[in-house]
Amino acid sequence: MDFPFETEVTDEAGTIEVARRFSESLQEGDIITLVGNLGSGKTFFVKQVSSNFGINNASSPSFAIVNRYENSKTINHFDFYRLKREEELYDLGFEEYVFDENVITFIEWADLMPAIIPRKKIQVTFEITGNVKRKIKIEKYE
Repeated sequence: MDFPFETEVTDEAGTIEVARRFSESLQEGDIITLVGNLGSGKTFFVKQVSSNFGINNASSPSFAIVNRYENSKTINHFDFYRLKREEELYDLGFEEYVFDENVITFIEWADLMPAIIPRKKIQVTFEITGNVKRKIKIEKYE
C-alpha cells in the first residue's frame, strides 16, 4: 500500500480489505494513530489488522486503556477516549510501549492527546459518509 492512501468503503467487507492491505505494509516499531468519530470504525479496523497476524481476541481497550496481543506479531492497542490527563499515560509506562521497536502500536483517539504522540507515525482517519459508508484516509509522517 502506498501512502497517502484514500478510499471510500461501502460495507464492512471494504474495510476488511483495506485492513488486509494495510497490514501487509506494517513493520515492527510502527505507531498507528486512529482518528474519527465514535462508531466510525477505529476498533473494527484494529481487529481486522490484528486478525491478519493471527490475533483473534482484539477488543476495545476503552476501560483498560491498553491491551497487548501476541501471535505472529505483537500489538499494543491504546484507547485515549477516557483519559483526562497525559500523566495517566506516563503512569502506565506509555513511552516503554510506544518506543518498543519489536511491536506495532495502535492508538485510538490519538487526537485527544496530540502532545504525547510521536512525530513518526501512520495516521488512519475515518469519516462516516453514510449509514455503513466510510472514507478511510491513511497518511505516513516521518
